[in-house]
Formats: sequence, structure tokens, C-alpha cells
Amino acid sequence: MKNILIFGDSLTAGYGLPASQAYPALLQQKLTDEDYPDYHVINAGLSGDTTASGVHRLDKWLPQQVAVFILALGANDGLRGIPTRETTINLQEMLDKAKRTWPDAKIILSGMEIPAIVPGRYAAEFRALFRVLAIKNNIAFVPFLLEGVAGMRHLNLPDGVHPNAEGQKLLAKHTWAVLKELLQKAPPQL
Repeated sequence: MKNILIFGDSLTAGYGLPASQAYPALLQQKLTDEDYPDYHVINAGLSGDTTASGVHRLDKWLPQQVAVFILALGANDGLRGIPTRETTINLQEMLDKAKRTWPDAKIILSGMEIPAIVPGRYAAEFRALFRVLAIKNNIAFVPFLLEGVAGMRHLNLPDGVHPNAEGQKLLAKHTWAVLKELLQKAPPQL
């Protein structure tokens, strides 16, 4: 079995929803539907997690055998206004740990954005840091995990922040578009 570890926050955990409606479970279903029986998705989402806490929390997952590592942290950093330099350093540290521990694993970085209505340069710097890290590390990239979901009332829970079941489907779709390019199908059985 080849593990796909999705390491994220409440967006990955599926805050406010049954685990079966969170996008990692939807990706597992997609893998089954598309005939990738060798892959198993692990939902390592933790609500409220920041990149700083993620650096330490990742250690718990390092003993796992991982074929694909999806790093989907950063939204809470943006919401809290954590300096982009700090977020960048933390994400890079997690990418370095993943590369050292799982040298053959494929890596995907899920980008985050905060609304451009936030004054000053912070929103632009925050958006750019994910793309810069993806290029620097030569890894696959989901430009904006919440594309088409953020700010859309009908795709979010009443809190306006966390995707509802329909919103989670879009998170799965964005991730699948990148993930499917990295997967290998098992050879047909003769």
C-alpha cells in the first residue's frame, strides 16, 4: 500500500463535517473510482494548526511509509497575520524533513491566499510565498486550495470560513488535478 499523507489544518480535517465529507476522504474515493487500488490517503489534518505547530507535529508522522506528501498548512498563519518570513521558514523546514525522511516521495504544496482586501503588502506577499517555495523546491503545486470556495457563502459553513460538503468537493477537485499527474497505476494483471 502506498500512503498519501495530507498534512494540514481544519480545511484538511474537514472541520464541522463527518470525516467522510472532508477532501482527503473524497480523494480516497476518487482513487478507488479511477482504479488506483495501491494508494491509501491519510488525513493528518488538525484544526487550528499553524506552520509553527506543524513543524513539530510532523515528527509524529515521519515513521510512516509515505509515497506522496501533501503539505496543506498556512491558512491559520494568514488569518493571524504571522509574518510571511516565519511562515516560509516553517514550510521549508517541513519540506526538508519530508525530503530527508521520504526521499522517493512525491511532494505537493497547497497554496493559500488571504483576501486582497487586507491592507498593505501582506496579502500579496502571503500569496507569493507558496509559489516561490514550490519553484525553489521543484515540487508540484496547487495554486490556491480554496479557489472558488473562499468567500462563497453557499460553499461554506455558517462561519463563512470553513468549506461545507460542497466546498470540500472543490478542494478535492483542485488537489486531484495535481495529484493524478504524480500517481502510477498498477500494471494490469494478465
